[in-house]
Amino acid sequence: MKRVALIGMPNTGKSTLFNKISGSSAKVGNWPGVTVDLLSVKTMFGGELIELIDLPGIYGLSGYSEDEKVVADFIKNNQIDHIFYVANSTQLDRQLELMLELKKFNIPLTLVANMIDEAKAFGIEIDFKVLEQCLQTEIIPISAKYGQGFEKLHQKPKKNLPQKKQIIELDQVVKKTIHYPARLNNQNTKKLDALFLNPAFGLPIFLFIIFGVFQFVFSAGQPIQEWMSNFFFLIQENYLIPLLSPLNSMLQSFIIDGVYAGLTTVAAFVPIIILFFFIMTIIEDSGYFSRAAFLMDKIMEKMGLDGRAFVMMLMGFGCNVPALMGTKIMRTKEIRFLTMLVIPFSLCSARLQVFLFLIAAFFSPTHGALVLFSLYLLSFFSIFITAIIFKNKYQSNEPLVLELPPYRFPTTRQILIRGWHEVKHFLNRASKFIVLGVIVVWALTHFPAGYEPASEQTYAGVIGNFFHPIFDPIGIDQLLVIALIFGFIAKEILIGALAVIFGLEGQALSSHLVELFNHGQAISFMIFTLIYTPCLSTIATLKNESKDRTLTILSIFWSLGLAWLMSFIFYQIYLHI
Repeated sequence: MKRVALIGMPNTGKSTLFNKISGSSAKVGNWPGVTVDLLSVKTMFGGELIELIDLPGIYGLSGYSEDEKVVADFIKNNQIDHIFYVANSTQLDRQLELMLELKKFNIPLTLVANMIDEAKAFGIEIDFKVLEQCLQTEIIPISAKYGQGFEKLHQKPKKNLPQKKQIIELDQVVKKTIHYPARLNNQNTKKLDALFLNPAFGLPIFLFIIFGVFQFVFSAGQPIQEWMSNFFFLIQENYLIPLLSPLNSMLQSFIIDGVYAGLTTVAAFVPIIILFFFIMTIIEDSGYFSRAAFLMDKIMEKMGLDGRAFVMMLMGFGCNVPALMGTKIMRTKEIRFLTMLVIPFSLCSARLQVFLFLIAAFFSPTHGALVLFSLYLLSFFSIFITAIIFKNKYQSNEPLVLELPPYRFPTTRQILIRGWHEVKHFLNRASKFIVLGVIVVWALTHFPAGYEPASEQTYAGVIGNFFHPIFDPIGIDQLLVIALIFGFIAKEILIGALAVIFGLEGQALSSHLVELFNHGQAISFMIFTLIYTPCLSTIATLKNESKDRTLTILSIFWSLGLAWLMSFIFYQIYLHI
């Protein structure tokens, strides 16, 4: 089986091309460093089965960042039958040098000139036939985004063109083959940058955009969540309960109050999560987040970080795991470790599910968006505090080099692929951690047998009472402690655990929580959930990526202490107002 590698600089559309060829759903975004590890898939291409490899974007083979080392080591130590060098057609003059470096390995190589649609829009004219002769390399112009040029791409790649013993002067080649207009047709980009990168208005605009996303998600998503909850309740009442009626009461409770209640309560929020990521996909692929990173660089510098770290934090709002893996783009070990320490404070989609449920129960949609926005601000504050405290431990003076891509609008296909990727990720976690979690929670709340579920005599009650002195000052009930313990495995389990603990689901669970707890307790619980120990997957990734046990232990215990302190401050203020 032939092995074909996709190689190129960051933000050239390699992952988009990878998805287009393979039908896969690798994460696609309009900022550098999205591909953070090797992506591999076996697929039919050019009439034969191949192994397609998507490598991280690099600027050179002699760099010292982790992603550059990954690519260089892979090329040197693995059999590669063909290289597709993916380049941005609007920046060919700057991207051909890396291609010449790759040609020194004597591996058959095709230059895939991507984004020809953007080059045309900018008024850039490229004589690909002459360029192919000058570079002695097969060139295929395409638009991975819209599928242009794929007919030629799917043809069997040519072997290396006959190589002439000559030194290629890139400057002369570029002058001969690429014509740039006197003024690039990028007026829209300049106008938008003048607004979004404005020192006075840039940051308020960023905060307004994020708040607008939350407001829309709540307004549009809450009715969907209520419909899903009612749907699952009807299934339970009309079909599940009659079907299970011949079984004994304990087994009925296990299936209905344990597995079904836990999973359906979490599943009811899947449409809202999808909606959130659809919107974030549009913002991400537009190129705006790269501007946000550039805008935040001065603030991040005071924290011992830079704009690249901010990009990883933004990735962490989807999931902390790929964000931690993405720290390979950091140029020094020190700034990478500090970034890895603060990423788990990014409000990931798993925690978002918890907050959406609780906020919808305790607050109106208008106030709910404000509460969620405040939690995101607290997330940034936790990052800021952590970075300030530990920046001397992980000190680095590396300057920021960040490429700002042009503004783009994602295709419907890209949006749908991203949505499906998030659904698949949720379902994978549900089949592992969440199912196991709700089963264990049910067992703790129903054993020893003979006592009222979740009473003080059950195992859950005993554990909750043990931790009560620690959590009582922050307003967290004994039974909520059980949910928090299992939230260490996966934050999605929290809502499922609450459904199992109280034997309710959906709207019934929401109403019950409102009766038991006040707004202060609810917010304190959310603050603690936001900041405390990252999930098991995050911790495992941090350990594997850093290879540093001290950093891993520090991340666990520092987040626990900070979570308790933040919740304590808020709850005590709430009690005394």
